[in-house]
Amino acid sequence: MNASRLLRTGLSALLVGLLATTAACSADSGGEETDGTEDDLTSVTARSRSLEFAGTVYVEAGANDATILAAVRNQSQTAFGPMRTSDIAVNSRELKEVDPRTFVKRTVKVVDPNVANDPGKDMLEVKYKYTDNAVVGLKYASRTSVPLALMSPNYRSQLERILRECTPNDEHSREFLSSAWYVFEPSVASCQEAMKAEQKQIDADRLKLTDARKQVTKSDVERLYLPIQAKLGADKTNRGASYPEYAKLYKGGVQPNKLVISLVYGNIDHVNNGGPAGDFNWGELMTTLNEVMAAGGELKFVPVQGQPAVDLAHFTLASGKKVDNASFKDLVGLHGGQSSLSLSYADKQDLEKQFGTRIFKKWIAVERTVSVKSGNEAPRDVGVQFLVYFGADSDSAPHKFATKNSDVFLYNGHSYIGFGPLDPRNFTAADFPSTYQILWIDGCVSYNYYEKDYIPLKQGGTKNLDLITNGIEAPSWRSGHAMGQWLVKLLDGKGSSYKDLLIAAEDTEALRVVDGELDNEFTPARFPMTITPR
Repeated sequence: MNASRLLRTGLSALLVGLLATTAACSADSGGEETDGTEDDLTSVTARSRSLEFAGTVYVEAGANDATILAAVRNQSQTAFGPMRTSDIAVNSRELKEVDPRTFVKRTVKVVDPNVANDPGKDMLEVKYKYTDNAVVGLKYASRTSVPLALMSPNYRSQLERILRECTPNDEHSREFLSSAWYVFEPSVASCQEAMKAEQKQIDADRLKLTDARKQVTKSDVERLYLPIQAKLGADKTNRGASYPEYAKLYKGGVQPNKLVISLVYGNIDHVNNGGPAGDFNWGELMTTLNEVMAAGGELKFVPVQGQPAVDLAHFTLASGKKVDNASFKDLVGLHGGQSSLSLSYADKQDLEKQFGTRIFKKWIAVERTVSVKSGNEAPRDVGVQFLVYFGADSDSAPHKFATKNSDVFLYNGHSYIGFGPLDPRNFTAADFPSTYQILWIDGCVSYNYYEKDYIPLKQGGTKNLDLITNGIEAPSWRSGHAMGQWLVKLLDGKGSSYKDLLIAAEDTEALRVVDGELDNEFTPARFPMTITPR
């Protein structure tokens, strides 16, 4: 299994990230964001806590505010890697939202005590405090602090040293070296030794200073690594049951009397493996669809509003055999050997390849009907429709179509280090319907990239939006099964809680959290519902 399949960050993601701006992502207020309560997020394996740490940077004497803030942000961003590899994630994108009001500045004389009569150089020392909401692994449930580390704001001039000392120096580390803040891992043994050696030199030099109150050693200013202790605040994790708004979902949102679920799956492999059906994530999509049909009945083709039709009724195979009007179940079942079509193995492979090619980067829709009885209301028919798109890449158009035209949006693919098509800065309020939605973004560390900045874009804020994200890297392996089981649980008519839904998706559990759910009104007792297949 290669790293891209496991981690879903993607080399193309890195290239996009390097070309994109790295300014903090904070959308303009326009929704009704929750003000934060004692119970913050819902999770099975994560705990919601505040996190705080202090850092120090040195800039030229007389540096302006923009220069100071850039240096501080360059350093605070480097906590991302240590947190990522320690089962910790924070909410502010790449830790850029540092409050300048916490800055403590003083002019210092930087001297090299190992150079006789060194006149020194005036520089500005800036100490700052970073505070954020965080999700942490269960091992930190009773911890009040955790040892981490930062790097110098100028770390990019020493990338090879960082690779050698403070990463596993594996394929993944080398692929992302130009974004060393992402792969910086101070817990590795070689990094611990490097930090100790650096600190030993600094401590020795400090003893030689003639005025420790006004002087700073050159070795301190030029240090590459800065060990820190991050403080953890009170546990704010939701302990009670919270639920999706099932009554709203089945009442009809983007379409009357329909529950519309979009499945947007991106390519995972970086090479062409014989067409779309050869990509690793194709198998994950087929797994999701197979499991949904196995649990709830077959799905029938329906038109996609506003999108060109895709002919899936007529195929001519390389063998000359024609396949007409195959069911969606049989086409999906080709991948796992579950198709009932009377075809040879070679013909089935050919048909699956053609199926993948025809729907690649195109929308198709399939649907089934269920009977919904809410409280004392008479039963009514509701169409459960799946909008399916395979091959999502850096283009935002499929994602915008999905967010505008679905009640439940599921993305499975590369994260693009936050700068890809799902970057909230690519969206406006017009890209979302006014009705209630659930968004599940299943890529690398989506809690940091794609969480809080969507809320202000949604009319009604968290009253109309629930977000599911993960704090650390979620694997591609078995992601189709996890999403399939999550959908099976969502649609089984039992009104499962969010904790039950997260447990259903545990195969790719990665500090997965739900946000926006605490102001939901649904409970099974308050809104009794009976949902049966038709």
